[in-house]
Amino acid sequence: MDTTPLPFRAPLGEYERQAERLLAGHRARDMSALGLVRRRHPRFLSEKVPWLPKDLTDTDVAAAPFDLDDARLTVARAYDFADWPALVEWVEEVARDGDVARFESAVEAVVGGDLADLSTLLAADKALVRARSTRRTHFDPPVHRATLLHYVGANGVEGHRQRTPPNAVAITRSLLEAGAEPDARAGFYGCECATLSLLVSSSHPHEAGLQVELTELLLDHGAALEGRGETWGTPLFTALVFGFPATAEALARRGARVGLAAAAGLGRLEEATRLLSDSDAHERHLALALAAQLGHAPLVRLLLAAGEDPDRYNPRGAHAHATPLHHAALAGHAAVVELLVARGARLDLRDEIYGGTPLGWARHAGRREVEAFLLSRGAP
Repeated sequence: MDTTPLPFRAPLGEYERQAERLLAGHRARDMSALGLVRRRHPRFLSEKVPWLPKDLTDTDVAAAPFDLDDARLTVARAYDFADWPALVEWVEEVARDGDVARFESAVEAVVGGDLADLSTLLAADKALVRARSTRRTHFDPPVHRATLLHYVGANGVEGHRQRTPPNAVAITRSLLEAGAEPDARAGFYGCECATLSLLVSSSHPHEAGLQVELTELLLDHGAALEGRGETWGTPLFTALVFGFPATAEALARRGARVGLAAAAGLGRLEEATRLLSDSDAHERHLALALAAQLGHAPLVRLLLAAGEDPDRYNPRGAHAHATPLHHAALAGHAAVVELLVARGARLDLRDEIYGGTPLGWARHAGRREVEAFLLSRGAP
């Protein structure tokens, strides 16, 4: 079935028809319908990891009870609403052309790159630039209260709105010049985040080639270089954890603090060597995680020689569900993989979300050289 998101101002009847088509698709065992149900209906998601589908086959999903209310809930979740009543409430608010409609129209302009429409909306309502979302979602927290600027981060908000248009820099500048607060915080991933933290951990602005420029623009307008106490850590550390070293380098050039972990992630061997003796156990643990993930074999060698355990799962905030070997294998860093294995890293450890070994991660990512090496060492 077609899973293309409906237009912004679609009437409720269009969502109803999507639910009816989904129900028919489930009954007909349509693979795309079953896949949507598996990914979105809470009955088919893990109790421990709310976004992770259970290990079920299409046959299992097709055999499960599924009625029109289930289809409505699935459709609502596909748009990241908490449930069908939350979707209905939103559709009705948008149709009224009040505060909610103006805010949501501005969101559409931000993520769609419609600078003319955004400028018209901001000029007509000076308070709009600091307004906040009222959508009820299934996220943590359920109402994220994002401002328009948060949507520039293309992260944490509704999935179909996580987009970076080609003119995202002009859109962002327009918001900032209209009075957007660069360090306003909203609720995402169970914590409070400012736009900069969302931006430097998002693949969308990176893939658009705009992440560094947008980072610089936010800093130019007063965004806190070291963040505002986000759970993930500083923006520089966050950029490294999510695999964006060029953005981390830009933050470092602007004066962001570089401790041992950041030096390891940036591949700065001399600096890391100098900082090593004064760093605590947690910082060293973080350093090994980042050095392995980002492929800096000399840094991995330094940290292993200093006594770091290659089999220790990464610390909280640095993909703690897996080991350094998992992440090196996933990224295809053959030299790091070979070094970790030579230093005794176990090949049979499984990550705590998917249950995969380092070999499984390499195979999933298509890292044939790493896969062949691990197989040659007897990896399961």
